[in-house]
Amino acid sequence: MTKDVAALLEDYSCVGLYDLDNVKLMNRIDTKFIFPIARLADLLEIMKGQYRVLEINGERILGYNTTYFDTADYLFFNQHVTGRPERNKVRVRYYLSTATTYLEVKRRTRKNRTIKWRIEQESPGLTLDGRALEFLSGYVPDVAAILIPALHNDFRRITFAGCSFQERVTIDIDLKFRGTDGEQSDIPFLTIAELKSDGPASRSNFGKLIRQLSVKSSGFSKYCLGDALLYDIPKKNVLKSKLILLNKLENDFKSSLNA
Repeated sequence: MTKDVAALLEDYSCVGLYDLDNVKLMNRIDTKFIFPIARLADLLEIMKGQYRVLEINGERILGYNTTYFDTADYLFFNQHVTGRPERNKVRVRYYLSTATTYLEVKRRTRKNRTIKWRIEQESPGLTLDGRALEFLSGYVPDVAAILIPALHNDFRRITFAGCSFQERVTIDIDLKFRGTDGEQSDIPFLTIAELKSDGPASRSNFGKLIRQLSVKSSGFSKYCLGDALLYDIPKKNVLKSKLILLNKLENDFKSSLNA
């Protein structure tokens, strides 16, 4: 599958990180679409000519390592699964392609917009130093000092910039979750596409394209999913429908491999 995807991406014009800064969109509307990995090639075919793909050092499928931080009682997880209109995530993300690390705060606002703030870190360590705590105190002051590593997540991402519209699209594949207790869950059968735009998906070119595959938008959090897969924590049953969907996609994936 990876070779097929890489071959399809060769037909795209590319952009560099400098060009992508023009559509950084740190204050935006995020819309996610979940579908099986088997449909990814179909999506890439219909996106041709309308999007450019990010390329770094000759690579177009880029690796990411993330450590999410939360309180001991999973405050951020609970904010999300209970539908709190304003909620936060705190993470340290290592970008393999550039060997850079950022501490990031990601907030969903009451107006359904996503705002992200970040500072560069020297290393993807699991401890928050004084500079990190000072940064976090500006955005999550009540809990900055008590945040601890909660979940590790690895994935690979393809990033696109719209040729004619102010939007970015990311496509995440090969998800892997690791718990703080050493447990692991791999999800090679899932694709997560995310539209990052200044306006709603209904105005987006990508929103129109993906509807051709009968894929609808769906709320989805990698952090919350990983918690639900690896930990026996309160309120994980709120994600039951997502876990059932995941189980169906996994069964379909395994059946296709055995066919």
